Amino acid sequence: MDGTLVDTEPYWMAAETALVESFGGTWTDEDALQLVGNGLIDSAIILQNAGVDMDADAIVSLLTDGVQESLRTRGVPFRPGARELLADLRSAGIPTGLVTMSLRRMALGVVDLIEFDAFDIVVAGDDVVNPKPHPEPYLHAAALLDIDIADAVVIEDSPTGLRAGIASGAVTLGVPHIVSLDDVGAHELWPTLQGRSAADLIDLFDRKNAMTGVTR
Repeated sequence: MDGTLVDTEPYWMAAETALVESFGGTWTDEDALQLVGNGLIDSAIILQNAGVDMDADAIVSLLTDGVQESLRTRGVPFRPGARELLADLRSAGIPTGLVTMSLRRMALGVVDLIEFDAFDIVVAGDDVVNPKPHPEPYLHAAALLDIDIADAVVIEDSPTGLRAGIASGAVTLGVPHIVSLDDVGAHELWPTLQGRSAADLIDLFDRKNAMTGVTR
């Protein structure tokens, strides 16, 4: 979600900075980048190490509240082409799922702001035991969609998310945003989703399987 569907990373970074500084610490852009794509508890532990004297769950809740407030007051900055691609996938009858390490309450809040029924299922950070880069979030999503994960295409903007998709066995597409995805191992990298359609994803899937000799 964050960075692939919506450009909320600046909201997260602002909330992290304010929190660390409230405990007398400093939080740089480089510090913030190491949290991109991480599970929220893993991120909370990093923030604790930066001087935030709070329970990890309390950190997650506070950050989520801050980002949700930014979404309410500053709007939801959808990534170029993301909504259009989702709409085309729905028109083509292709099942879609949102897999995010944000809390479910935040994920559902973003999904509710899309003007059509964009996703069949949502898997959030509080729905799984093992966050990305573990494959569990994507394997859980495939089970909810009642599909073989090998029949799925994962779209990610972070190295952590890409590793989760690759480990799950899905065809994995990287669309870099804030951090580089070079040399992570994505099956393909696209600079943007702008102008992309369901046909482009089907082509990617077919080309990848043709290379591996798999027929679906």
